[in-house]
Amino acid sequence: MTLRFIGTTSEHGNCPTLYEVVETGDIVVQGDQLTNPEDLAQLRDVGEHETFVVIPRELLTRFAPKE
Repeated sequence: MTLRFIGTTSEHGNCPTLYEVVETGDIVVQGDQLTNPEDLAQLRDVGEHETFVVIPRELLTRFAPKE
């Protein structure tokens, strides 16, 4: 998998950050992991291999692909 940096709203190279998978156009999100059990309990259909991250809306509205 080849990742292309899309953008970040953080400073000093920290998360949150968006990347694009060059081969597929899929998006990879880097952010703080959601770990609060009460928050996780609200999620549906969670696979054992899945995890969740929190990113600010500004990151998506500023850098996420529009198509």
